[in-house]
Amino acid sequence: MTTLSHLPTFRLPFARFALACALLAPALAPAQGTGEPPAAAAAGTLSMVSELSNIPAPTLGAKAWMTLDANSGQVIAAQNPEEPVEPASLTKLMSAYVIFEALDSGRLKLDQKVHVSEKAWKTEGSRMFISPNTDVSVDELLQGLIVQSGNDATVALAEAVAGSESAFAAMMNEQGARMGLKHTHFTNSTGLPDPDHMTTVEDLARLARELVSRFPHYMHYYSQREFTYNKIKQSNRNRLLWADSTVDGLKTGHTQSAGYCLVSTALRDGRRVVAVLVGAASDAARTENSLKLLNWSFKNFDTVRLLAPGQPAVQARVWEGAADTVALGVREPLWVTVPRGRADAIQSVAHYTQPLLAPLDKGDEMGSLQVSLGDRTLKTVPLLVEAAVPEAGFFGRLVDKVRLLFQ
Repeated sequence: MTTLSHLPTFRLPFARFALACALLAPALAPAQGTGEPPAAAAAGTLSMVSELSNIPAPTLGAKAWMTLDANSGQVIAAQNPEEPVEPASLTKLMSAYVIFEALDSGRLKLDQKVHVSEKAWKTEGSRMFISPNTDVSVDELLQGLIVQSGNDATVALAEAVAGSESAFAAMMNEQGARMGLKHTHFTNSTGLPDPDHMTTVEDLARLARELVSRFPHYMHYYSQREFTYNKIKQSNRNRLLWADSTVDGLKTGHTQSAGYCLVSTALRDGRRVVAVLVGAASDAARTENSLKLLNWSFKNFDTVRLLAPGQPAVQARVWEGAADTVALGVREPLWVTVPRGRADAIQSVAHYTQPLLAPLDKGDEMGSLQVSLGDRTLKTVPLLVEAAVPEAGFFGRLVDKVRLLFQ
């Protein structure tokens, strides 16, 4: 994985901007702009990185699939990304997300005992084999939910968090709305078939990325190969945990109507890729095809870090301020995924308000940074003020007002 430690900064009058870009391309060159995106962006924003590559995606035996770079958030490739599909036990990714939130907020604790209801015990499908009217720790139930895909454990935890499974499903839908899952609706916590319980591989990929990004401290559950409870040992159904040491999750799913499904993720040299595959014909097929998709994504695409928080993207001229310039940067690390070998062709252009007038507060959004490859926009992120700039004194402001008249 290539890492770009810094971006060169230019302060040029706009009339010289085009000449500077021509001389400096293909280097990364954030430049002072007018607030208008470059003409090259007219070709459109990239939807999948594979559109920039001449290497075809692998042929997979599945109803729908998607591969996504978790560092950059960019979709690498997909097939039928918005087609409605049954999530089956992939539903438990959202169930776990809501439970992890409860743990991190202190509403639930890992050593807390949960009383197993008759409803949880009777839930059909895959099981952890908990007994009714017993008390089981949250930690054990999480292993039952994630490692064994136990529906009984999932319902027990749902009731512990929300009081009832239906209330928990409402929390799942609320969280999905906050994430922007536009094509997902949950009616239960387990993924048991229901005509109104649907999603898409696009939404599942986004959910998986949110989960691994926000809760890395719970990822050990997903890489756990087996769990024994009540003297019954069950193996994790994710066979990739045995096939590839870089794979550390996430979740399998299967019903007769949904087919065999798998959301997988691997971490290689600091780069994480998420692959979603639904509707395979067998356990072996979902495993083989998911590994093929992960390997193809790592082999044929690179992810580079352009900027870190606190690292200036550009030094902008400030008028009527106590300082003449201010650094504009990004809120979160800026990662970009491109076809392998094309990282040096990435271009980055800053567009921000001009003239930039003090006072400025730290964190103020002043424009955007547009990252492109050729005539395709890879992503656009806000540009934020890195340090406050108060107003200059009366004389300083007066001088700048005069100077602005002659700009």
